Amino acid sequence: MHTVTQEVLDLISKNADQSRNDRQVSAQSVKALEECGFFGMFLPKYLGGSEHTPQQFFRDHLAIAEADMSTAWACGIIAVHAYQIALMDEQAQKDVYQKDCNTRVSSSYNPIGAKVEITDGGFMLSGRWGWSSGSHHCSWVLLGGVIPTEGYRTFLVPRQNYEIEDTWNVMGLQATGSNDVIIDTPIFVPDHRTHKQMDGFNCLQKQTNPMYQMPWAQLFIRVVCTPAIGALKKGLGLFLADRATASTDMTKLAGDVETQTRIAVVRNIIDECETVLFKNFDEMEAQNWQPSIDQRILYRYQASLVIEKCIKGIDTLFDVAGGRSVYNGHALQQIWNDIHIGRAHVANSPAMFARNLGASLLGVENSDFFI
Repeated sequence: MHTVTQEVLDLISKNADQSRNDRQVSAQSVKALEECGFFGMFLPKYLGGSEHTPQQFFRDHLAIAEADMSTAWACGIIAVHAYQIALMDEQAQKDVYQKDCNTRVSSSYNPIGAKVEITDGGFMLSGRWGWSSGSHHCSWVLLGGVIPTEGYRTFLVPRQNYEIEDTWNVMGLQATGSNDVIIDTPIFVPDHRTHKQMDGFNCLQKQTNPMYQMPWAQLFIRVVCTPAIGALKKGLGLFLADRATASTDMTKLAGDVETQTRIAVVRNIIDECETVLFKNFDEMEAQNWQPSIDQRILYRYQASLVIEKCIKGIDTLFDVAGGRSVYNGHALQQIWNDIHIGRAHVANSPAMFARNLGASLLGVENSDFFI
């Protein structure tokens, strides 16, 4: 079952160039996704959401990414925040969604620039956080911070308590609008608007739908890699459409064995990435959304590999795309830039997740608490 219609996808595709120039997703595209229910797919029904499964969500997410990777990246991240907030205190859920089920929330989870102090009833929070995708379209933000003597928490903050600084001048994923969030003067965050990392790790929640037993991390790690699959699929389509019009590069011609091999490699990468994505969520659903720690470690590593696989795929095409592809504005070049920029997200850096998986298979205790 799809929430996002072809009409919405066509609109996103049409707005992609302007969104890139504006360095944020078109307000028209965001509104269309809101009206079709995309942002409410993980929101509990009691708050006006639809409680779709991850499989249903990621089918739509892939389709959006094929229309425009930046839109899928920013709006996908916004959409999955409804799931994390559904795990928090019920009052926090109502604070955000009771008056408007279409409320949008951005995030920046890296705690490096944050300062947190404990106070009566909550915390005083200040700092600077980068990479808050889609922040200009949101009225709340989830910010990471480390509490002395306790550890990591996420802090839910309303728009009037923070500033957004326009810092997003980048070579790819321009339309994600992943600007900095700033709180210069410490603000009070009540305890009920925070989410402990270990509560997320232990899957503590009070929703009636068993889907919310699924580890929150399993959604987030997929929403920052899946857009690359859709983008690569689009890239392959563009390459195939252009293959018979090569100018000076004869390797683009359909009869060339090297070209045929490259096309096969890329098509297999797409199929492999999609298959593992849905297999993992199917396995979780079969276990009533309660995967084992070993599965969570494996799934974390597999998600981290997606961008690297897609980089291999887009490089395979771009190497023989012809001289025109080097000019700014070429569609395949933009996809190349977008996929490569996606690799910069820490969740798409496989080395640490490979080590954790290998160590766990050797009997060492898990060291990752966002799985």
